[in-house]
Amino acid sequence: MTTVLIAAPTAAASAGLAGLLGASKNLHVVVGPAGLSLAEQIDAAQPDVLLLDVGAARAAARLSELGGAPRLPAVVILTDEVRPILGGEALRAVGRAVLPRGATGEELVAAIEAAAAGLVVAHPDTLRTLQPVSSSGERAGAAIVEQPLTPREIEVLGMMAEGLGNKIIAARLGISEHTVKFHIASMFAKLHAGSRTEAVTIGVRRGLIMI
Repeated sequence: MTTVLIAAPTAAASAGLAGLLGASKNLHVVVGPAGLSLAEQIDAAQPDVLLLDVGAARAAARLSELGGAPRLPAVVILTDEVRPILGGEALRAVGRAVLPRGATGEELVAAIEAAAAGLVVAHPDTLRTLQPVSSSGERAGAAIVEQPLTPREIEVLGMMAEGLGNKIIAARLGISEHTVKFHIASMFAKLHAGSRTEAVTIGVRRGLIMI
């Protein structure tokens, strides 16, 4: 069971997010009480993942509040203003994610599961926004590329090498198709691959999988 702490600007926003996540039996959802800093909320709830609904302009300030927390959870950021600097900061640390506020409940659950597993997650719309990056963004991208594949990503890569589609991979691993897509997106970034075929070719060349 993954404990998720919701920190949103209003009670209505928190309730809406809790409703989207409520359908998942694998998540224990906690809404952060008003009047406490993020560090205090984290200390009280001891979450595995912090779901932070915040505007891009306040993201840095809100994330700085985490400095006082004795134990840092993975962070999933929801924002309607995805800027390169926000994406760069969020993707610098393993297990962080950036999604638009319009993300579906299934996308949120998949991102939370992936972040809890230590993956760096970005919604496809976010990745498109971050394409024309500055030098700081390029450094953030380089940090992603240097990360080794996780055991689950290698499993997915091996199944891709067998020619299996996302639906079959999801069924075999007991995860959602959205989670499979996040694993594949993470692999593409780490391997610097632009397609499934290229990812498999690089995986074979590096000895990650055998065909």
